Amino acid sequence: MTIGGAQLWTLNQRLLSVVMDACAQELTELGLETKEFFVLDQVEASPYPAEIAAALLLPRASVTVYVRNLVAKGFVRREIDDADLRRHRLVPTAEGVRARDRARAALAAEYDRRLARIAPQDRAELRRILQEMLLPPA
Repeated sequence: MTIGGAQLWTLNQRLLSVVMDACAQELTELGLETKEFFVLDQVEASPYPAEIAAALLLPRASVTVYVRNLVAKGFVRREIDDADLRRHRLVPTAEGVRARDRARAALAAEYDRRLARIAPQDRAELRRILQEMLLPPA
C-alpha cells in the first residue's frame, strides 16, 4: 500500500491538532489563544506583522487582531523602527517571553509524551526524514 503525500499531510495536521488540544487549558491559563501563541512565538524572528502573516500563512487582518490582543494583554509592545521611522516593529515584553516559554514547554512536553511511544531508533529516523523533507527540492 502506497501512502501519498495527502495522507501524511493529514496525519501531521491531526498530530498538531491533538497536541494543541491537549495543551489548550495551559494556554488559556497563560492568557493565550492558540493562534495568539503562534503569533507571539514568531515575534522575535519576524518583528513586523506582515512578516508574521507570511511566515504563519495567516491573513494580515487576522494577524492585526492577534497583535492587538497581545498588546492589550501586555505580551507584546510596538516600537518605532529606528531604520524606518514610519514603521513599528513588535517586541515581546518580559511577560510575553515568560508566557511564550511556558507555552513552548507545555507543547514540547505533550509532544515528548507522544514521542515516548516510539523507539529511540525510530525517533532518530523520524528526525532524519523531517530534516530531509526540509531541504530544497533537487
